Amino acid sequence: MPTESGSCATARQAKQKRKSHSLSIRRTNSSEQERTGLQRDMLEGQDTKLPSSVRNTLLELFGQIEREFENLYIENLELRREIDTLNERLAVEGQTIDGAELSKGQLKAKASHSTSQLSQKLKTTYKASTSKIVSSFKTTTSRAICQLVKEYVGHRDGIWDVSVTKTQPVVLGTASADHTALLWSIETGKSLVKYVGHVGSVNSIKFHPTEQVALTASGDQTAHIWRYMVQLPMPQPAADCNQMSGEDEIEFSDKDEPDGDGDGSSDCPTIRAPLTSLKSHQGVVIAADWLVGGKQAVTASWDRTANLYDVETSELVHSLTGHDQELTHCCTHPTQRLVVTSSRDTTFRLWDFRDPSIHSVNVFQGHTDTVTSAVFTVGDNVVSGSDDRTVKVWDLKNMRSPIATIRTDSAVNRINVCVGQRIIALPHDNRQVRLFDMSGVRLARLPRSNRQGHRRMVCCSAWSEDHPICNLFTCGFDRQAIGWNINIPALLQEK
Repeated sequence: MPTESGSCATARQAKQKRKSHSLSIRRTNSSEQERTGLQRDMLEGQDTKLPSSVRNTLLELFGQIEREFENLYIENLELRREIDTLNERLAVEGQTIDGAELSKGQLKAKASHSTSQLSQKLKTTYKASTSKIVSSFKTTTSRAICQLVKEYVGHRDGIWDVSVTKTQPVVLGTASADHTALLWSIETGKSLVKYVGHVGSVNSIKFHPTEQVALTASGDQTAHIWRYMVQLPMPQPAADCNQMSGEDEIEFSDKDEPDGDGDGSSDCPTIRAPLTSLKSHQGVVIAADWLVGGKQAVTASWDRTANLYDVETSELVHSLTGHDQELTHCCTHPTQRLVVTSSRDTTFRLWDFRDPSIHSVNVFQGHTDTVTSAVFTVGDNVVSGSDDRTVKVWDLKNMRSPIATIRTDSAVNRINVCVGQRIIALPHDNRQVRLFDMSGVRLARLPRSNRQGHRRMVCCSAWSEDHPICNLFTCGFDRQAIGWNINIPALLQEK
C-alpha cells in the first residue's frame, strides 16, 4: 500500500482546518441575528434619549465590531495551531536534513523567521479588519458634514481650474482642456457663458475683484482678459443629498464618465474675442491671477518665468526669473502686493512688489518633488502642496522650516484655503478631496462612491464663503465640477 507523503498530509491538515474555520464562521453568522435581536430588546427596555434610527445604527455598528473581533479570535487560534505545527515539522527536519543535525541556534533562527511571518500576517489581518470598523464611523460623520449639492457637466475634456466670482451675481467659472472656459449658475448647474477665444487648453481662470471681467491662461502661450454679462436663471429645488449614500469605491471606465453634452453648453451665449491678450511668454501659460486692486495681472509659464502686466495697456512691467524648471502655479495675496510662484524645481518663490521702486524675492525650499501650488492665507502664512504627497504651512516671517506638515497618500494638486475659517482643501491624484486645518489636523474627507464624487484625478478646489448653498467647489479630469455644502461649524465642532 502506498504511503502518504509528508507534504500531502500537511495539505490535508490545512484543508481540514480551513473547513473547520469556515464552519465556525457560519455558526457565528447564524447566531448574529439572535444576538442583535437580544441587544435591541435589552435597549428597548432602558430609558434613552437617542432616536430609534441612531440607536439602531449604533447596534449595527457594535454588532459589526463583535463579529470582526470574533472572526479575528478564530483566525488567531488557527494561526497559532499553524505555528505549532510548523515548529514541530522544523524540529523533525532539523534532525534528518542531509543526515546532519542542525544546531539549536540555526533551528531557532529558522523557526523564528517562520513565526515572524505568521505574526505579521496576523497583524495585517487585524489592522485591515479594524480599519473597516473605524472608517464606518468616519463615513457617517463625513456624510453629515460634507454633502454634494450640484454637478456641473458640459465640458468635453478635463477641467483644470475652478473659480468663483467676487462680485454679484455670484457664478462659477471652469477652465478646461477642451479650449473653452464656462460660467455656470451655481444654483441650477446650467452654463451661462462660454469663452472660446483660446486655441489651446485653458489652464486657469480667475475673476476680477470688482468688475465682471475674467482672466484665463492657456496652452496657446497667452493670457486673455475678457468681459462677461450673465443673467441668472430661476433656481430649481435641489435634490435631497442625504439619500445619496454608499462608500463602496469602484473603478470607472471611460464610458462611465459624464457625457460632454450632459447639461449642454451649446445653447448659452458665446464670447469669441478678448478685451486684451497678454503675449510675452515662449511656452504654455499654466496660471494667471489678479494683483490686489485688479490693475495688474501676473502669469506663470512653462518657459520658467512669471510676468507682471499692466492690465490697461497690456505692457509687461516685470519679468520674474529665477526658477530652474517650468512653473506650475502662481497666486496673489488678497490684500497686499505679494506674489507666490511654484515650480517643478521643488521650490516656490515669494515676490514682494509693495515697494514700487524695487521688488524682492525669497526662495522656499522644503519639498522633494514638484510644487504643484502655493497659496496665501489672510495672515502671514503660505500653504504649499507638492507631488511629494505633502502639504506644508509656512510663516512668511520665518522661511527656514514649515510650521506644519501634512502627509498624504497621493500627490496634491491645486489647493485652496478657506480664508475665514482657515481650512485647507486638498485635491488629490487618487480622486480624493480632504480637508485639514492650518495646524495639520485632518477634519474630513469629501464623500466619494459609485454615485457621487469625482471619477478621475481631482485637479483643483475653490472655496466660496459667501454663497448660501455651495461653499466649496472641486473639478477634475472626469470633465465635471462639483459644488459641495460643508457644514463648517459642525466640522470644527467635530475637531
